[in-house]
Amino acid sequence: MHKDPGEGGAPQDSVADAVVEHVKGAVAIDSHGQTVVHIPRDAWREAVRFLKEEQQFTQCSDLTAVDQLLRPDRPVPPGVDRERFEVVANFLSHPLNRRIRFVCQVPDGGEVDSLFDLFSGTELPEREVWDLLGVRFAGHPDLVRLLMPDDWEGHPLRKDDAPARVPVQFKEAPAPR
Repeated sequence: MHKDPGEGGAPQDSVADAVVEHVKGAVAIDSHGQTVVHIPRDAWREAVRFLKEEQQFTQCSDLTAVDQLLRPDRPVPPGVDRERFEVVANFLSHPLNRRIRFVCQVPDGGEVDSLFDLFSGTELPEREVWDLLGVRFAGHPDLVRLLMPDDWEGHPLRKDDAPARVPVQFKEAPAPR
C-alpha cells in the first residue's frame, strides 16, 4: 500500500492487498486513516464484485463523484492516471466491522459500469451523479434525470457549467426597483 501524499506510513490492510492482487492496475493507499483503493475504470465492476463476494463487504454505503476540472495537478498515487471525474464509493463489511473506499478515474464523456446488479441501493446515487455531473453508468436500468427537470440542458455541478443562468425567484421578495 502506498502513502497518501503528505501523510504518514500506511498500515497493512489484508482486504486492500487482496483487491490489488486480484485487480490488475489497482493501487491502495491510506488516506486520513482510511483505506482507499484506486480502481482502473475497466475493472470497476469486477473489483466491486470481488469485494462483495470474496471479501464479505455487504453494503455500498455511498456512491458519488467529484469534478476535478480545476485540480488537474492534484496528487494521485503512482500508476493512477488523472481524469476529470473521480467516482467514489464507500463499502461496509458488517461481518468484518470494516470499511473501504474505491475511487475510479473517469474522463469527460466517459462512462463506468453500474453497480446496480451488485448493490441495488446504488440506483439513485448513480442517477444523481449522472444528472448533476454527467458521468454515465453503463448497464444502469433507468438512467434518467433525478433532481433536474427532464428538459434541463447540461449538468449543474460541473465546474464549467454556467452559474446563475436561471434567475432565482424568492417568495415574497420585494420587487426590483
